[in-house]
Amino acid sequence: MEKSAVLRKVEKGERLDVRDGVALFSEDLLTLGRLAELRKNAWHDSKVATFVVDRNISYTNVCTVRCRFCAFYRSPRSPEGYVLSWDEISEKIQALVDGGGTQVLLQGGVNPALSISFYTDLFRRIKSAFPVHIHSLSAPEIDGIARLEKTTVEVVLQALVEAGLDSLPGGGAEILVDRVRNIISPGKIGSDRWLEIHEKAHRLGISTTATMMYGSAHIPPATGMDYLKTLAISRIMLDNIPNIQGGWLTEGEKLGQVSLFFGANDMGGVISEDKVLEPTRIVCTLTPSLMADLIRRAGKTPVQRNTRYERIKTFS
Repeated sequence: MEKSAVLRKVEKGERLDVRDGVALFSEDLLTLGRLAELRKNAWHDSKVATFVVDRNISYTNVCTVRCRFCAFYRSPRSPEGYVLSWDEISEKIQALVDGGGTQVLLQGGVNPALSISFYTDLFRRIKSAFPVHIHSLSAPEIDGIARLEKTTVEVVLQALVEAGLDSLPGGGAEILVDRVRNIISPGKIGSDRWLEIHEKAHRLGISTTATMMYGSAHIPPATGMDYLKTLAISRIMLDNIPNIQGGWLTEGEKLGQVSLFFGANDMGGVISEDKVLEPTRIVCTLTPSLMADLIRRAGKTPVQRNTRYERIKTFS
């Protein structure tokens, strides 16, 4: 059967447009996997898969956004709301460092009681005590700080960088389609504001990541095949993004292994804790050695990296 025009464009390494991306969803899964691997291998050694040893620290669960999919947050007046102390945070980071970890992801809510000085003081203390990369605060949190302080995003970001912030995570992106965002997280910043904050971060020289949460509006729920197809098309379409992570935490370890053959070059973080997911009974159980074994059993060479994707350790 003759190849479609969009498949020929992918094989030639040409950039695709939105209509091409929509057309890809009509292609069979194995074809998409092959093309995704073709795109990935232009960036990476096909025999290697990387991962990072990190820790998610939910420094507060107080939030005013109230996303419908979140069972973690508490309102500002809730007796169950908390803000971790320095001793609690430092104990968690020490455990990360002792286990060979390099990345700290501080993620919480949009807490109206926490001024910018809370974050700058915290980052300075972390940097003075630990050799870690601070990959922290999502765009909604940055927006919340700017609104609280009645200042600009640029001022907030600059102050945070001076205090020790290294990069911004992609949290809060969910899916950058406001029709969906208005259903699942109507109180959260819109797509334009999320993109604006990340663009401002880039202009200040701050690296950022992006996350995509899909399937929240699907009836019936999305399947593993839907996940692999979405992953593969993402790799094919996003031709200027070198590193794409395959999920394992919510997708499952076996599907995470399969993702390494559908465009993913990285398995993300070991994630020694995730309080946001705990209410859903999803528990983080991987250690660095178990992650390496997972990758090895998928036929790849496991490599521990840092946040900048620099190689730290190759597992035999």
